[in-house]
Amino acid sequence: MSRIGKMPIPVPKGTRVELKDGLFTAEGPKGKVSTPVFDGFPVEVRKQDGEPAEVVTVSRSGDSGPERSKHGLLRALLANAVNGAANGFTKQLDIVGVGYKAEVKGALVQFALGYSHPVLFDIPPGIKIEIDKSNRVTVSGADRQKVGQVAAEIRRLRKPDPYKGKGIKYTNEVLRRKVGKAGGK
Repeated sequence: MSRIGKMPIPVPKGTRVELKDGLFTAEGPKGKVSTPVFDGFPVEVRKQDGEPAEVVTVSRSGDSGPERSKHGLLRALLANAVNGAANGFTKQLDIVGVGYKAEVKGALVQFALGYSHPVLFDIPPGIKIEIDKSNRVTVSGADRQKVGQVAAEIRRLRKPDPYKGKGIKYTNEVLRRKVGKAGGK
């Protein structure tokens, strides 16, 4: 069996899971996340032995390479749905540069990134964006894929410059700066 796929997914207290018509739904304090279930991979939601908490397990019928990889993928997607509904996911970005800033205005984020015009970014439903005084943008939400996609789209507005490091970068991202020419001989 797949090492990832055979691990059970514990459902935390306050989170409700449901499997209906090929759609796995996890609902918790941070939001609601739905994930489609692959055909041929039965998903079972059951009570754990001796405990009130629920456990989600994924099984598979065959043992071929593609089946093993889909088994692990499905288990990881379901675990992300349960974890996102219970705890949520966050990504942080830093805006680096003189005069570069951002401001949340209702359902929009207005960026000043050195262009001749302000850049407006629509906040998708289910995503929360916060900006603090040190120009750190925090993207949070229940759906891991959507949080990562929004963070990538914000970063794409002004990618970090390899020479000066100006632009929008992930907080823990290490930029490889290009070195200057060595002195001529």
